[in-house]
Amino acid sequence: MGLDNENPTLFEKSEERTVSAKDLDDNEAEEFDSREIFDLIRGITDPEHPLSLEELRVVDQSLIEVEDSINTVKVLFTPTIPHCSMATLIGLSIKVRLLWCLPPRFKISVTITPGTHASEHAINKQLDDKERVAAALENTHLSTVLNKCIATA
Repeated sequence: MGLDNENPTLFEKSEERTVSAKDLDDNEAEEFDSREIFDLIRGITDPEHPLSLEELRVVDQSLIEVEDSINTVKVLFTPTIPHCSMATLIGLSIKVRLLWCLPPRFKISVTITPGTHASEHAINKQLDDKERVAAALENTHLSTVLNKCIATA
C-alpha cells in the first residue's frame, strides 16, 4: 500500500523566534501567544514523511488562537490532501504535545481547518473526546507512533 500523498508540497520554515531578555526573566509572568503554541507544534513529524508539520503547512501560526485570560488554545490544522488517512493521528499528535507542554489550566481544542478534509466532522469529534484521547494514549502501538512524531518537536 502506497502513501496517501507521495509528493507533498514543501513550504519554507518560519524564522526562529527571537528570544528577548524579558523571555529569559523568570520573575516576569508572560501570557502565552500563538507564536509560542506554534513553536511547540511546528516540529512534529508527519506520520508518513520525514518532514515537519510546518514544512507541509499542516500547521500555521495564523490558524492558532490563544486567549490566555480565559485559558483557551485553539489550533486548526490542514491535512495535505482531503482524504488523508493520517489526519486523526496528526491531530492527536498536536493535542498530546500541547497537553504535555501547557499548564493544565488550558482547554485545548485541535480541529481540522473547515472544508479541508472529507471526514473533518468525525475526526474533530474524536479529537474533542477526552475518553477517546485517553484510550489512544493507553494503546501501546499508537503511543509509540505518537512518541515518534512528537520526539522531533
